[in-house]
Amino acid sequence: MQSSASHSANIVQLQGGKGRLWYNPQLASSQPERCFDIDYWRDQGAIIGSAQGRGTTWFIQLDQVAVALRHYIRGGLFGRLVKDSYLFTGWQNTRAYREYSLLASLAEKGLPVPRPVAAKAERSGLMYRADLVVEKVPDARDLVAVLEKSSLDHEVYVQIGRLVRQLHDVGVCHTDLNIHNILLGADDKLWLIDFDKCGVKKGESWKQDNLSRLKRSFIKEQGRFSIHWQEEDWQSLLSGYRT
Repeated sequence: MQSSASHSANIVQLQGGKGRLWYNPQLASSQPERCFDIDYWRDQGAIIGSAQGRGTTWFIQLDQVAVALRHYIRGGLFGRLVKDSYLFTGWQNTRAYREYSLLASLAEKGLPVPRPVAAKAERSGLMYRADLVVEKVPDARDLVAVLEKSSLDHEVYVQIGRLVRQLHDVGVCHTDLNIHNILLGADDKLWLIDFDKCGVKKGESWKQDNLSRLKRSFIKEQGRFSIHWQEEDWQSLLSGYRT
């Protein structure tokens, strides 16, 4: 791949005949292509864990930072037919680039999101496949895992509300805002993750829809896992959002 001009201080683009790679030179290794080579990191003994979702997310210790590597995989019924290919309509429309650039923008604004490390898209005819590498949030658990063990203080819910309000104030709609995608770190810092298919939206009505989706996730996980949550906690969250 050949290097081209950077889009910002945190996005440098490499391009080849059938692919594009974007990376942060402050976080990626001297060979950013290696970020996506799981066999290489396995040989190096650098894999520090994994997690299962639609696919496997690999946690890898790079020279500069620990990262999470994720391959984009479809969900739903269509995903059974076309597992990981998407219609190509331009490099900057690929899911990898869009999520990378959104995360870079939010991180620059000071929002608590994982810093993007590298993204890759490879085209094959009318379709493309993609991967994303982001900084691993240290010692963090999602709210479902936390609430399975114990309840959260009023102030934590206030902070969750303020976090969602921060996101809305910069006009970003998290299309999958649920308590699996809100993390609590060892230092009680809150993080938002998984910004695939998210982006900037105009208007106001979507914000209430976003909040309603979040509340539904609390109710859903209370039914599935008997998490320590009650309606009063939601009111605490709303008080943080409104202030």
